[in-house]
Amino acid sequence: MTEALETHVFPVRWQDDHVLLIDQTKLPQQYSVVSITRSEDILTAIQTRIVRGGPALGLAAAYGLYLGARVIDTEERTAFLERLEAIAEQLKATRPDKANLMWSVDHMVEQVQHSSDRVSDLKARLLETAQKIQQKDWEICVAIGQHGLAALPTAPAQLTLYTHCNHGALATSGFGTSLGIVRTAWQEQRLAQVIVGETRPWLQGSRLTAWECLQEQIPATVITDSMAAHCMQQGMIDAVVVGADRIAANGDTVNKIGTYGLALAAKAHNLPFLVAAPLSTVDFHLPDGAQVAIAQGNETDVCRLGDTVTCPAGVKTYNPLSDVTPANLVTAIVTERGAIAPSELATLASHQK
Repeated sequence: MTEALETHVFPVRWQDDHVLLIDQTKLPQQYSVVSITRSEDILTAIQTRIVRGGPALGLAAAYGLYLGARVIDTEERTAFLERLEAIAEQLKATRPDKANLMWSVDHMVEQVQHSSDRVSDLKARLLETAQKIQQKDWEICVAIGQHGLAALPTAPAQLTLYTHCNHGALATSGFGTSLGIVRTAWQEQRLAQVIVGETRPWLQGSRLTAWECLQEQIPATVITDSMAAHCMQQGMIDAVVVGADRIAANGDTVNKIGTYGLALAAKAHNLPFLVAAPLSTVDFHLPDGAQVAIAQGNETDVCRLGDTVTCPAGVKTYNPLSDVTPANLVTAIVTERGAIAPSELATLASHQK
């Protein structure tokens, strides 16, 4: 096994005394980096989707909490913690649907909550904790890539993989979950190409995943979402790899709208359907996907493609942001602990922290 493939796409970086974010709203037309020194600006970046993707959101929120903490002007521990917890609640309120963000903020607070150290030391610990979260996410994604590669079909020698939305470097600390599998397959010379579904209505596939692939010269072909089943029927796809926003204890998977349809098509064509996500994405307190409330997006998103209006005025739209893929359609769930069948998830509950 060679070393993990390096990537130059880092959506969230700490540099000197500030956070650098790739502005994902401007990709692929423009590569722009935003410099942030205030917690309030992290809030805005999350709300406006400058940064997106569960792990990347968690990382941005962790650094955002530190930025807020470092300007709390008190040396009294109780007062400091009260103000820190208020900032934490503001950050968690930006995207309460993202488990990684909630976990990162709570984890940061827990690291200082019961300490008797001086306030200055608590502030330093917060920065150190955020940096550890970043390093740990990188290690988890690299492990997912390796386990995912092992779970792919052994033939043909070079595979064509299909992926949906963006669960790559831009959504994590810089490597990716489902796209991390693609990266690893490319590194190990097991990848012929990746077919990227455009992922309406936000186009995360065509805008972001395709852009990432071009940065690393990974062969990529973009198709519209409605072409996926046809490509499977024509023998153009060897396996489907997707990410996850949330996984229930039975393996039901919540992910970007369109994932369920892809799983149905993959099942009909006898193709492996792999779900890649950190173990922290599995909610062992959630018995199945039937319990999940699906958030709705803006009605106008369905009627626009960039600046182009695509629907007549007055027409109704429906815009669920996610769907639930039943566990019986999932070949394997790939975490940092390995690739397992959804029915075996319970064996990993003791490993989740």
